[in-house]
Amino acid sequence: MATPQDPPPGRDPGLLSPAQLERLRNFKIQTRIANEKYLRTRKEVKLLLSGFFREMFLKRPDNVLEFAADYFTDPRLPNKIHMQLIKDKKVT
Repeated sequence: MATPQDPPPGRDPGLLSPAQLERLRNFKIQTRIANEKYLRTRKEVKLLLSGFFREMFLKRPDNVLEFAADYFTDPRLPNKIHMQLIKDKKVT
């Protein structure tokens, strides 16, 4: 005997209904919007990424993954970002 949770015969139990798909789509859109707003308000993220790309394009390393690991694990990086934030604050 089928229970209320059992999917109809021949239907994939993992298949989302049209309403669920629409809710998921809306959730993804709202999440992307919220993430973008957050990133745009975080000056340190812009500094981290622009600094990384600047160094990468200047040095053009053969092993980008190793370069990225070294760049982002540099113990001086937090202080560099902090100093840049202070410098930028003084300019404005």
